[in-house]
Amino acid sequence: MVSDELWDHLEPLLPQRARRFRYPGRRPPPDRDVLCGILHVLHTGIQWEYLPKQLGFGSGMTCWRRLRDWNQAGAWPRLHKVLLAELNAAAKLDWSRCVVDSSHVGALRPCPMW
Repeated sequence: MVSDELWDHLEPLLPQRARRFRYPGRRPPPDRDVLCGILHVLHTGIQWEYLPKQLGFGSGMTCWRRLRDWNQAGAWPRLHKVLLAELNAAAKLDWSRCVVDSSHVGALRPCPMW
């Protein structure tokens, strides 16, 4: 689901987790597989608990926890910023279709009409 080229851009931006040495437990699923699971849930709209284990993404709870951890670490704004800059540099964005609203960009000053 995530191409090798895209993964090469994304992998360094995701936070790395240190592994416990004394009681390491089971190996966690690779970040790439978990990212595919997160994208699958977000794309299909299914509930986390119904993510099929047969797809190889890990459990839905694992994907949800990794999404939460990456969100708390600020990975998503970094990913967005880097990918947007790369697409812009490659002239692959059509800025005429861009919409800016207050949910993404805060107002700098009050409107004089109000």
